[in-house]
Amino acid sequence: MEINDIIRLMQAVSEHDLTSFRLEEGDVKLSIKKEKEIVTVTGNTGAAAQVTTGGLCQQDAKPEGAADGRIEGPEAEICSDKVIFSPLVGTFYNASTPDGEPFVKAGDCVKKGQVLGIIEAMKLMNEIECDYDGVVEAVLVGNESVVEYGQPLFRIR
Repeated sequence: MEINDIIRLMQAVSEHDLTSFRLEEGDVKLSIKKEKEIVTVTGNTGAAAQVTTGGLCQQDAKPEGAADGRIEGPEAEICSDKVIFSPLVGTFYNASTPDGEPFVKAGDCVKKGQVLGIIEAMKLMNEIECDYDGVVEAVLVGNESVVEYGQPLFRIR
């Protein structure tokens, strides 16, 4: 099974509002689930925000930093399916210098190709660019956080 076949299956699951799909073909086993989850996040201010994740999810994917309140954004339901994922493992930086202003914050308007952050991997700085035009709905990781490949970094609406 090729990656294009998997992508077509994911699109079909999404288009037909299926909640799960399982395929076994020879030694290949594929399971796709569409879930919604509500996570209550409490920040340093004591205010609570609800984060709703939906769409085709990576297995056990949850916003990094949800437990310690690093998610920025309005205290409203986050329902965008436009997510920027980490393309590699490394350390995430939200600004070009330690004392600099963050590239983006929740509520900022962004354009496709705009730099959202930097991931340092093996002493190389890799710019993370926006894939969409829109507004930053949430920043899902904190500055200087270690991120994994495929980890959600930003939600754009």
